[in-house]
Amino acid sequence: MDIQGIDHIELYVGDARQAAFYFGTAVGFQLRGQGGPETGLDGQRSLLLTQGDIRMVLTTGLTAEHPATEYVRRHGDGIAVVALEVDDAAGAYAELVARGATGVSAPRTWTGADAEVVTAEVGGFGDVLHRLVERRGDRAEFLPGAIELAPAAGAGQKLLRDVDHLAVCVPPGQLATTVAHYERVFGFREIFTEHIEVAGQAMNSTVVQSASERVTLVLLEPDTSRRPGQIDAFLTQHHGAGVQHLGLRTDDIVTAVGALAERGVRFAGTPATYYDDLERRVGTVDAPLDRLCELGILVDRDHGGQLLQIFTESMHVRRTLFLELIERRGARTFGSGNIKALYEAKERELAAAGATPGVGAGTARGVRA
Repeated sequence: MDIQGIDHIELYVGDARQAAFYFGTAVGFQLRGQGGPETGLDGQRSLLLTQGDIRMVLTTGLTAEHPATEYVRRHGDGIAVVALEVDDAAGAYAELVARGATGVSAPRTWTGADAEVVTAEVGGFGDVLHRLVERRGDRAEFLPGAIELAPAAGAGQKLLRDVDHLAVCVPPGQLATTVAHYERVFGFREIFTEHIEVAGQAMNSTVVQSASERVTLVLLEPDTSRRPGQIDAFLTQHHGAGVQHLGLRTDDIVTAVGALAERGVRFAGTPATYYDDLERRVGTVDAPLDRLCELGILVDRDHGGQLLQIFTESMHVRRTLFLELIERRGARTFGSGNIKALYEAKERELAAAGATPGVGAGTARGVRA
């Protein structure tokens, strides 16, 4: 079994067309295909959006019995499927089930004139599934016979390149078992672990990664010995484990954030004082500091280089899923030095939404595996 990367992400949403309008108009994705009962996707409407190497499917259930309907009822809009690209979907499915994964959908073949796609599904974390995808022939065909492709409306501005990582919140006490599950069943390895403390709150984080290094999960668990914080808030509003944010990589974060902000994307604020000693902390940054401050872009560094990142506000009424834009300039970690700034920004957002968890100083202690 060779997990080569993320084939696509599927969100279950209350209104696929409305969600597509946001991701298209504000985030720059292009509508590239759609499917529904008329194409063999019973009980659902699905839209395929793309940008760079990112493929995103937005699915709405059309019946009360459809899994997307139940997912949205329980969790709200969110990432329900993380699809993994493999060489042999049927073989990978059999191996994963033998290792202890829960089989959800047996291998199925989708055939078109120039392409054949084999899919199968197993359980992941919470109610999120992993879809195994094997592609043969024309790789531009997404799901032959089920998703009808539409011509791209021009070249489009590719501000975002690919999926960098997914940050996953799990209930207290489930971090170690989730890490062990991905190591034993999926062959991932632990690459980083840390304990983070902010304003009387704390959480544990472990990063696991596929052998190909192209699928990365940042697993987060609240520390219940401290007062509740944003991880607890996510678990409450989402009603269980799920993807808190989707990290999307860009080659030019200043241009990307500027463009998305002009289109109406709201980003978490960063105090201007954050930039007062930025270069003392991370070294010289190859970007105008006044522009970084204006946009609220955070900068961190590790042994490999610098990392520039920013987080959007959640676009959902439950204040759950949000996006991260990330530019890697050699760095391989995830901005531990910016945890305090992220917590403060999210605390302000939660407070504005009606919660008042408080703001204060924080520390992060990490260990590379």
